[in-house]
Amino acid sequence: MRRLLFATQKLDPDDPVLGATVPMVRALAARLDELVVLCDSAVPGAAPDGVRVHEFGAPTQPQRGAKFVRALAEELGDRPIGFVAHMVPLYAVLAAPLVRPRAIPLVLWYTHWKGHAVVRAAEKLCTAIVSVDERSFPLRSAKVHGIGHGIDVGEFSCSDAPGGEQLRVLVLGRYSPAKGLETILRGAALAGAHVEAHGSDATFEQYKRSLLTLVRELGADAELSSPVPRTELPQLFARSHVLVNNMRAGAPDKVVYEAAASCLPVLASNPVFDDLLADDLRFERDDPEGLAARLRALARRRRPELRGLVQANHSVEHWADSLLATVERR
Repeated sequence: MRRLLFATQKLDPDDPVLGATVPMVRALAARLDELVVLCDSAVPGAAPDGVRVHEFGAPTQPQRGAKFVRALAEELGDRPIGFVAHMVPLYAVLAAPLVRPRAIPLVLWYTHWKGHAVVRAAEKLCTAIVSVDERSFPLRSAKVHGIGHGIDVGEFSCSDAPGGEQLRVLVLGRYSPAKGLETILRGAALAGAHVEAHGSDATFEQYKRSLLTLVRELGADAELSSPVPRTELPQLFARSHVLVNNMRAGAPDKVVYEAAASCLPVLASNPVFDDLLADDLRFERDDPEGLAARLRALARRRRPELRGLVQANHSVEHWADSLLATVERR
């Protein structure tokens, strides 16, 4: 019996950041006899049919940790093929004393540029690590396997490019210095483009205020708005000419692949996108003039070849197959 334990933060299809976990869980469940999801919380109906959810939410982190360990111990009676920690290295660290003595594979999925102490501990304890690309894991390790991103291509479709004379630039993600938003605002202003940005400022309120000041100083045509539910992404893509992403080198933002799955042109600076984006869709991270030149030269048409590349290398089906192959590799 192929039974897998999968730990993640939340199951909520409308969550702007974590909603993409639901298609991943669905794809894994379709390939297993049983999938058990351990999570902090799950909205009613979020788990696909046949998936058993074990919530460990609690008011404090120590209480959540204790409930997580108890939940995991209860699920080890019937031996699973492995335990997967999704984006939270602490889950792998907490699980290791229970699963490693039983010779149960311990796998971490992690795609982020921060290699803090918990990530370093998880790297030592895990049997394998999976990420989008070997470069999207912050530490050099022989345990890392690049398996692509898990994009539910079926959630997105190609639409006609919008009309209008002014170029419409879409920016999605947290208002964080790591996103390089100053370069995007400056480049778009030089190109005379309209910017529509959506993201959270919960951690970087002062940074967002500095961006609003920059918009006023530039006289830029830009809206810096709140995050939107994932279910609204197709409408955002449909009314935009291009998505611009300036995330620092390392972990690639999932939204780039989601936009590409919608055939929306994407301009990005992160070198990890070199398997997706041709040279005419790349720019240097701290070069607003270069970005402006790319925006001016951009053909206002959809790019169906991008959707094909996502389907081949970054679909949720490809991700699930590759993850399970890693778990079961001996």
